[in-house]
Amino acid sequence: MSLLAISYPQIDPVALQIGPIAVRWYGLAYAAGLILGWVYIKRLVANASLWRDNKPAMTADDVDELLLWVAAGVVVGGRLGHVLFYEPSYYFENPLQVFAIWRGGMAFHGGLLGSGLAMFLFARRKGLVALSVMDVVAAAVPIGLFFGRMANFVNGEIVGTPTDMPWGMVFPGWGEEPRHPAMLYEAALEGIVLFLILRFVTHKWMALKQPGLTTGIFLVGYAVFRIFCEFFKIIEYRQFSPEYPITKGMVYSIPMLLLGIWFIMLARSKSRAST
Repeated sequence: MSLLAISYPQIDPVALQIGPIAVRWYGLAYAAGLILGWVYIKRLVANASLWRDNKPAMTADDVDELLLWVAAGVVVGGRLGHVLFYEPSYYFENPLQVFAIWRGGMAFHGGLLGSGLAMFLFARRKGLVALSVMDVVAAAVPIGLFFGRMANFVNGEIVGTPTDMPWGMVFPGWGEEPRHPAMLYEAALEGIVLFLILRFVTHKWMALKQPGLTTGIFLVGYAVFRIFCEFFKIIEYRQFSPEYPITKGMVYSIPMLLLGIWFIMLARSKSRAST
């Protein structure tokens, strides 16, 4: 092992053990992301000045119900996305492992599809503007992304390619070579940086007054950061071909990028038409 390498801290994935019941950091991370995201959305809804004509898109009670819908969409969509997008052959041979979510294995792109469907159905049921519902959720998603990537770090998953940089880390099960802590790159960019960008967009550009704009900027920002981070975490099962440094995460992010651009253009065109 290189003298400059940082040893992985070997964090126990179980945060609390009570008899046969094990509370894992992975589950706590997702719970923290959902709860803090819910609190942040309630603050956005409570700030009438952020909305067109000072009329928030939903009530505080709506946000409470929305949390349940989004949580279900994230968990079901994220797990099925991991199963179908990344390791279908493994889960085909081990079908019961599909339900072992406490061991890790949640795909953001699957969670995005699942939560997107949940938000659309929720908006239709409540008679709300679907784009505005998506906007407030998009503004809070980086909070969950940060905690999710930190959970990946605790589990020692999504490790990066070998590196000689001084912050390279030796991960158990991945040899003695220092590797990029790719999940920490994602926690910083997709979590902290993207949150700050969206915070600026909602509070300085007043983007919530243009339904779809915040969602579009989130999609573009996430796609760009995800594609960038993928260069540091080329893991064999995530590649389409070992001959090309193109990962599934890159390919799945391209439709997000295009969809985000479309949302931005749609929001801007509607804004111009209303003025």
